Amino acid sequence: MTIDFTVNGRPVSVDAEPDTPLLWVLRDELRLTGTKFGCGIAQCGACTVHLDGQPRRSCITPIETVAGSAVTTIEGLSGKEAEVVQDAWRALDVPQCGYCQSGQVMSAVALLQEVPKPSDDDIDGAMAGNICRCATYVRIRQAIHDAAGKLEG
Repeated sequence: MTIDFTVNGRPVSVDAEPDTPLLWVLRDELRLTGTKFGCGIAQCGACTVHLDGQPRRSCITPIETVAGSAVTTIEGLSGKEAEVVQDAWRALDVPQCGYCQSGQVMSAVALLQEVPKPSDDDIDGAMAGNICRCATYVRIRQAIHDAAGKLEG
């Protein structure tokens, strides 16, 4: 089955089985390897992308459901929220191993696009299900607060 959609602002057409997870199309067909495989059951967040502007776990998203949609991966993430989040991540040395970080950043950017000045509860809710085996949660939360502060001023 041929599926047409947009990835990082570029139209693509892929031939895949309808139930093939978006993650595998991104990584194996389109060679966008920033989106990571973690668990395969939408529990860890490593595979998070934006689908039509909303965070989505690509490991459980059948490719047939993205026809005509816009997908943004970590490689194509841009805009003011993306810049301040990535700057805050670097300033606070958030990543240790880094494996989960593309999913963490994608979720943080989506949060700040919806809630420019999030509370701790907002952050906890938006980041729930994004697992960091290195347990950098305190730095992740601080980086999101720092990024939000930069958006304000």
